[in-house]
Amino acid sequence: MRIRSLRRREFIAVLGAAATWSLVGRAQQGEQIRRVGLLMAFGENDPVGRASVTAFVQALRRFGWVEGKNIRIDYRFAAGDPTLLKTYAAELVGMSPDAILTGGSAAVAALREQTRTIPIVFVLLGDPVGQGFVQSLARPGGNITGFGANDPTLMGKWLQLLKEIAPHVTRVAVIFNPDTALFAPLFNREIEAAVPSLGITATLAPVRDDAGIEEAIAAQASERGAGLIILPDAFNVTHRDAIIAAATRHGLPLVGPQPLVKAGALISYWFDIIDVHAQAASYIDRILKGTNPADLPVQQPTKYSLIINLKTAKALGLTVPPSMLDLADEVIE
Repeated sequence: MRIRSLRRREFIAVLGAAATWSLVGRAQQGEQIRRVGLLMAFGENDPVGRASVTAFVQALRRFGWVEGKNIRIDYRFAAGDPTLLKTYAAELVGMSPDAILTGGSAAVAALREQTRTIPIVFVLLGDPVGQGFVQSLARPGGNITGFGANDPTLMGKWLQLLKEIAPHVTRVAVIFNPDTALFAPLFNREIEAAVPSLGITATLAPVRDDAGIEEAIAAQASERGAGLIILPDAFNVTHRDAIIAAATRHGLPLVGPQPLVKAGALISYWFDIIDVHAQAASYIDRILKGTNPADLPVQQPTKYSLIINLKTAKALGLTVPPSMLDLADEVIE
């Protein structure tokens, strides 16, 4: 009887375990697959774009969202092309995702034309309040919020850094694509307000392709005392090789976002645009768990890095002040 009773208890335990695993299996089979759209303004093969996507996906995994298991991500890469941004925005919205991550003014504008209900999380957006994408940084309202809002007032800092490292500069050309850098008027106003006190004049140089980039930089180099400001836009990052090649060919110092200085520009004072994609995963996670994007405040960058390309400085015949080198977060040699 004792043996028979033990076997009966073991049998009941096995049945219980089987029932438990059956329920777990059904739960796993029935687990809802959430869908997220990713509209990248960078090119699919761009190292910055690839690194940004990897950072975002890895961050999602840390929140428990794993592709192929409980989340599907639909990727679109526009390579700084405003027409493709509009096409891909329509495609992604047509898939009815639970949320969309994107970057840049043109991408956000394209998505807003398609939906006022699907949550949109942005990165790398210049003055979202001034552009009318959110009501305020603290209370965005609507369906748009995000990380890494570009600060127009930093343009004054850029000019100061350029003048300190290249004192001979008395003229700057501001390179931007008006079709993708919708924030440009806000930034350009800050530049125009800052230049008089530094003894510099500024010329706006809108470009739309590599030929336009070469033409604008060649025109700027036609007179002495020339320098360049490269606005932090996906088009400029995507076309950074053309920008750096033209600047190098004409011997012009330039200041711009991080990817440019790492490609050969002289100096940068900006935040890590790859890391901000990882940060944005936290808002995607909260939205997927039910938080209204209208209640998620826009997050401003908290850390800016000064990067100096000493190799480029030497090629331009510039001596970087020791005080600047001491302040630099990174020196490229």
